[in-house]
Amino acid sequence: MRAWLVVVAAPLALLALLLARPALDRSWENHPAHFWLVLGAAALATALGWAVSVAARRRQDARLLLISLAFVASSGFLGLHALATPGVLLAGPNAGFELATPMGLLLAGAFAAASAIELVPERARRVVRSANLLLGALVGTMVVWAFVALTERPPLDDPLAAEQLDGWQLVLAAASVGLFALAAVGYGRLYRRRPERFVFAFTLAFALLAEAMIVIAWARNWHLSWWEWHVLMLAAFVLIAHTARTEWHEERFSPLYLDETLAGERDVSVLLADLAGFTSFSERHDPVEVAAMLNAYFERLVPVLEHSGGDVQQIVGDQLFVVFGEREGEGRHAADAARAALLLQREARAIADEHPGWPRFRVGVNSGHVHAGIVGGERGHRKHGIVGDVVNLAARLQSEAPVDGVLVGEETFRRLGARAVVQALPPRLVKGKEEPVAAYLLHDLPDAPTA
Repeated sequence: MRAWLVVVAAPLALLALLLARPALDRSWENHPAHFWLVLGAAALATALGWAVSVAARRRQDARLLLISLAFVASSGFLGLHALATPGVLLAGPNAGFELATPMGLLLAGAFAAASAIELVPERARRVVRSANLLLGALVGTMVVWAFVALTERPPLDDPLAAEQLDGWQLVLAAASVGLFALAAVGYGRLYRRRPERFVFAFTLAFALLAEAMIVIAWARNWHLSWWEWHVLMLAAFVLIAHTARTEWHEERFSPLYLDETLAGERDVSVLLADLAGFTSFSERHDPVEVAAMLNAYFERLVPVLEHSGGDVQQIVGDQLFVVFGEREGEGRHAADAARAALLLQREARAIADEHPGWPRFRVGVNSGHVHAGIVGGERGHRKHGIVGDVVNLAARLQSEAPVDGVLVGEETFRRLGARAVVQALPPRLVKGKEEPVAAYLLHDLPDAPTA
């Protein structure tokens, strides 16, 4: 830990040395180096923002969403600052472009500080529901900023004789320092609860960004002190990118999840589909033919299930394991899963009809409460999975379903309501259950009438 304290203290010590001994603060005005350094940082922040955003939307995690917006804010405004390099778009310094970096890092700091808060479930869900609105507002802000800066409209119409710091930049820098410091403190607290290297990397990165904003307030234009804050900014993004790359690819951002995402109870519907007669088909055919058959099915069926709102969590051999309700559609996931099951069978039958002799699917659907969370080791294979009796019963229903049919459990049937066209089957004893379980063969589920 002392070594990391030295790493954090070193940039400020270097700044103090350069300010105390101006002769050491050598001048180096290199426009191409500035352009590519800042553009590289912007590109890296863009890649991180996209990767975190994908994970945030898949897991519906508010913390990851806010982190992704911090990266988007950084990347957009850093890109604008790169274009401010003399000779790229403008002949000389422009107030709008010069203020782009502190403005972008201010917004990034606000999102980073917000992400450090352990939001209560309801507030976290409101943040997730506002994802598109927040992203749209952020992108709109960057577009307006670029337009005003390029056209030199008020309040960004004051010409600059050289790249310089003024009151606006100092105010933005001071606010950014406070926000990134709050983010670093928040992630430091999270690290004490979850001592994982990814959490520590974010703590250190936010500390470096806070220091970068301190340096920018005191740096001398085109001198070593001025280059220092550019390097600190890039180093923060490189640190996060490198740590992310060393994490296990499945759920690589899981150390940052909110507590509710990391482990908690969910109300979901589970769909399990399996090919009847797959083993005997595999015995009679070459492995290449078996693989071609599976690919023909899954290439067509997986997009159908995902478009219906399902999360295809596993494909094991010939079996599909799909969860509804972990993402959008909470409250209607039973109907989504049932319709997806019927659609799966319709598409699968169309494929099988073109290939006589191919095995066909049996599908089981069950609904209820499960435990959802990360399963696996800290340094090795891990994934976000669900466990519980709901999953076990869905597997039993699938094994009892007729070929080309969809068998739903009692709880799923109850949630579907009177619109469901079903055939009640005699209660049956299944493995793992002491009492017979009710099962219903689903034939159709018309859409609810519109008002």
